[in-house]
Order: sequence, then C-alpha cells, then structure tokens
Amino acid sequence: MPRRNYGTGSLRQVGKSWIGSWYALDGRRFKRRVGPVRMPGTRDGMTKAQAESEFARVREAEAIVAATARRVTMAEAGAELSKVLELRGRKKSHRLTVAADLRNHIEPFFEGKHLAQITPQDVERYVVVKRKTLAIKTVRNHLNTIHSVFELGLRRKWCQTNPVKLAERPVIRTTETRIKFLDQSELEKLLAITYPQDAFGSVEVALYLTAAMTGLRQGELLGLRWRDVDFAARKVRVVSPYVRGEFGDPKSEGSGRSVPLAERVSTELENLRARSPYAADKNLVFCHPETGNPLDRAKLTRRFKKAIRSADVREITFHELRHTFGTRMAAAGVPLRTIQHWMGHADAKTTQVYAHYQPSDHEADTVDQAFSSERRAPRTSAPARRRSSRRAGSGGQGGRGA
Repeated sequence: MPRRNYGTGSLRQVGKSWIGSWYALDGRRFKRRVGPVRMPGTRDGMTKAQAESEFARVREAEAIVAATARRVTMAEAGAELSKVLELRGRKKSHRLTVAADLRNHIEPFFEGKHLAQITPQDVERYVVVKRKTLAIKTVRNHLNTIHSVFELGLRRKWCQTNPVKLAERPVIRTTETRIKFLDQSELEKLLAITYPQDAFGSVEVALYLTAAMTGLRQGELLGLRWRDVDFAARKVRVVSPYVRGEFGDPKSEGSGRSVPLAERVSTELENLRARSPYAADKNLVFCHPETGNPLDRAKLTRRFKKAIRSADVREITFHELRHTFGTRMAAAGVPLRTIQHWMGHADAKTTQVYAHYQPSDHEADTVDQAFSSERRAPRTSAPARRRSSRRAGSGGQGGRGA
C-alpha cells in the first residue's frame, strides 16, 4: 500500500482489530478501532485497503464534529454546571462551594483555553500548582468539579473527551497524626477562661462544651432548636443544619441521628435556656441573644480562635472539637460502629481514624511477657508428658510389665 501523507495518522493491526490513531489540528490525539481484521481463509472482516478507506472516513467524521463543536470556555461551562446543579436540587451549600471553586481557582487557571483544548497534562499541571497552597482533599474536590464540567461538556458536544479520567490524582494518606483535638485538661482550660461580657460571649461556653461533648458539626449546632433537645430522654436530635445561610437536610443519610446528652451538657443547656429570651421550642439553641437569629459563622470562627489563644492550648479549628469527641469516645471503649452513628459518618472508613485511640485489653502486658527474661518455658501437654513418662519407665526394664 502507498504511504499516506504526513498528518493522516497511522493504521495498524492489534490482535484481530484494525486500530487507527492520529492527531487533530489542536494537538489532541485520537485513537479509534476501525474494524475487524480479515483473517486468511475467511471472508469476514476488512482487508488493509478496506481498513484504510474506513479509517479515512472516521477521521473525516471526527474533523467535522470538531469543526462544528462550540468553543466553550471553562467559565461558560462552569456557569452552565451551576444551573444544572440547581435544577437537580443540590444543596445551596454545595452549589456555593462549586461556584467559589470555579471562580477563584479553576476558571483563572484554564483561562484562554476552551474545553476541547484541555488535556490530561493540563489537569495534572493544575494539581501540581494547587498542591503548593491547598490541602490534598481540597484539590481532589476541585478535580471532582472539573470532572463534572467535562461530563456536561460531553453531553452538550463541547468536547470529545474528559481529560480528568486520564489524569493522575493526588492520593490522600490519612494517619492518626492528621487529627488535632483537645485533651481533657485543655478543654477545661478553654471553658474556664474569662469570656467578653457581650451578647456573643454569653453563649460561648455552652456552645464549645456542646460541640466537644456531642461531636455535632458547626452547621448542626447552629441549626439546633430547643425542640431538638430532649432533656427527659437525654438525647440531642440532628434535624435541620444551618449551612451557608439556609436550613437544610442533614449532610448525608447517616447524618440525621440522635446523640447522647451528657449530664454536664444538659445542665449547661438548661442554664442557657433559663437566661435566654428565645426559649420557645421553635427557637434556636445557639442564636444571637439579642435578635434570635442564627450566629454568624465568620464571627464564630474569629471568636473561637481568640478563645483558643487566650486559653493557651494547642491550636485547633472549631470543627476539630468533633475530633475531641471522637477520640474521647474511642478511648472510653465505645465501639467504632456506635461512634460512626453518633458522629453522622456516612462511611465507616471516616470513623476508622479513631481506632488508634481505642483501649487494647492486655496487649502491652502480652508484649512485656513475651520479652521477659524470667519467662517460663512452654508447658508440655498432658499426652506428651505421659509419652515421656512411659519412655523413661521402659528404659532398661525389658518393656511393659517389668
């Protein structure tokens, strides 16, 4: 067969198939199965000449698709994705997070390229750049958003491939050293400091104590109402978290739950309710004492950081008060399955991080005994002792009955 002109790609036999590959004008590499190979002595499949003809038709069809595809930028596709998420009824908090990631990170990085031009190598470069300033989990979340953008692009014919599927992703290695929490003495120091005599300060002790001794997320605490606190049953029910300015459903199917209400927390909440002007069942437990409205999340974060510094304890975030609860429960011997339910983890793997803090009955004593210089020799079993005794008794006596 005559050699094809440069740029028309290559056709080769791979097993029993003809495989064609070529580069488009924008640098993208295409690889397609053209058809089956006609094996000697049969009439099925394609000869090389037939495969060449079909290969030319496939390249032409792909070129037409590429030429007619809309040149949609990441910003345009991201805006369309936001509309799709709203149509699907995704939570406002999720939509706002996706929009912020697109606006602040993804769109600026891919500016100047339309979707069809972005390659797996571009996605991997994004990972390298963002890993310098962002946590691995955050970067992985960004990749999930980019993946969704390209899946939408495939459906809308804005691109022919999803490069995220072919790009290498950063791996999260979770170890016990990633957990930050307060031990009991540090928690007491946090609760004992003198808080400002203002409206916000009147709820801080109760808020921090409840967070540390129930493991509720920040949004779950801010959305908690007095009717959700069952003093008689000694339970707190997670019903409607307050996240990103709206009350919604629990984070996941397992997030709607009941959590034990310790006596110390119960007493603190009863005192808070007694002095609050917003003590009706429908009112928020941790509301602004002057307005009854939800507490401002940004202000809460600033106040907590200041309290941590004043208490002179290790620096943790408000969210990491959850780890204080998780580690204390594990150390107390509570089964991981129960901790998973109390903390509202959808995946047991998330709870597994607390396994390192569970007590291990007699494990250390076992190691001490194994390496002890005074360790006794292994005991001989009863049958072995009898056999040994018979052998000793028969020596020089002429056998049994002597």
